Amino acid sequence: MNLLASGIFIQIKEVLFTQGSNNEPMGIIFLLRGLGTTLTVTFAALIIGMVLGIGLALMKLSSHKLIKTPAVIYISIIRGTPAVVQLMIIYFIIFASVNIDKTVIGCIAFGINSSAYIAEIIRSGIQAVDKGQMEAGRSLGLNHTQTMSFIIMPQAVKNILPALGNEFIVLLKETSILGFIGGVDLMRRADMLRSTTYNATIPLITAALIYLTITLTLSGLLHLLERRLNHNDRS
Repeated sequence: MNLLASGIFIQIKEVLFTQGSNNEPMGIIFLLRGLGTTLTVTFAALIIGMVLGIGLALMKLSSHKLIKTPAVIYISIIRGTPAVVQLMIIYFIIFASVNIDKTVIGCIAFGINSSAYIAEIIRSGIQAVDKGQMEAGRSLGLNHTQTMSFIIMPQAVKNILPALGNEFIVLLKETSILGFIGGVDLMRRADMLRSTTYNATIPLITAALIYLTITLTLSGLLHLLERRLNHNDRS
């Protein structure tokens, strides 16, 4: 047992905490640089998804078919096709003749993918608000836009925030496919470390533990947020 533990410790030290040849960084630093790319893509994609998602949600809630139909089609296509296919179409077809950084491509692709899900989150959050709130706003002399801005949306945010947090967690894990187009994120760097050290166990398990640590931390924060919102509702 002691020999096994000693062997694992030696492997961890060699793979993660030993500087490579030609002044290459230690394995753990190499992986953390990939984590930086992963977080950058995740945050940027969430912002893009939020901007597009708000517009799509409002379009889908519209009573005009010319406004509603494009949103319905867009959301159906994005939600009905795998993210990896969308990523590869955007990189190899849409931006094939344009020299753009792969990280930027990832931000755009995952932002577009996330927008469809965020649109549904926002739409359901708005529809969860009692319809009488809209009538109350109009009876106070507010127009539709003012009622949505000052009465409906502040109440809808309580329903939307926890779901948006879950979308961020899903998006974080989904970015691990960035390596399909050559993006150097956490998962891609773990695979590169595997190929240079001839050790698959330590790099891949370390990457998994990093993802797990982040997702568990975010899940805990989301749980606290939900409890806080529920407490505010009861009081």
